Amino acid sequence: MTRSNLDIARRLLSVGACVLLACASVQAYAVQAFAVSSPGLADGGTLDASHAASANSCGGGNVSPALQWQNAPAGTRSFAVTIFDPDGAKGLGIVHWIVYGIAPTTMGLAAGEAAPHGSVAGTNRTGGPGYYGPCPPVGDVPHHYLAQVYALDLPPDALPAGLTRDAFLAAIKDHVIAATSTVLRYGR
Repeated sequence: MTRSNLDIARRLLSVGACVLLACASVQAYAVQAFAVSSPGLADGGTLDASHAASANSCGGGNVSPALQWQNAPAGTRSFAVTIFDPDGAKGLGIVHWIVYGIAPTTMGLAAGEAAPHGSVAGTNRTGGPGYYGPCPPVGDVPHHYLAQVYALDLPPDALPAGLTRDAFLAAIKDHVIAATSTVLRYGR
């Protein structure tokens, strides 16, 4: 091998090593990223009718979906969960669930667990606390329900009960360490 070819080979090996190191770093980050999922549903998956509202003709059981999160960032003192339908109310959006003050040791909510012990309920679309299931108009394309989990630097008892979504977002504005989301869908 000539000296010129040897230099080219060394450079290619060096570039290859850098690419492998970069790929390994990206993969390590992806494994450790704060993430939320709904067990049994892929991101964009369709909720079954048990999660729909039980009022009027919605026909559901009004059971909140199970959510699990992992890899909470350092410094997390509490979590908050919201479910928001940006398609509802003709694009103005509908709040289906706000719960905050969730202990930092909690890594998920079981189906139907609207408020874990010690947490605080915000105000949903009905003006009350707790989970209120989807009920998009019959014939609409399935709506998107954005389930978000916030890792906060606030202690669990920092916020008052009954916050609306706007008031909640204003209150946590400078206290979000990280947030993650998954999209769930439902149509009738």
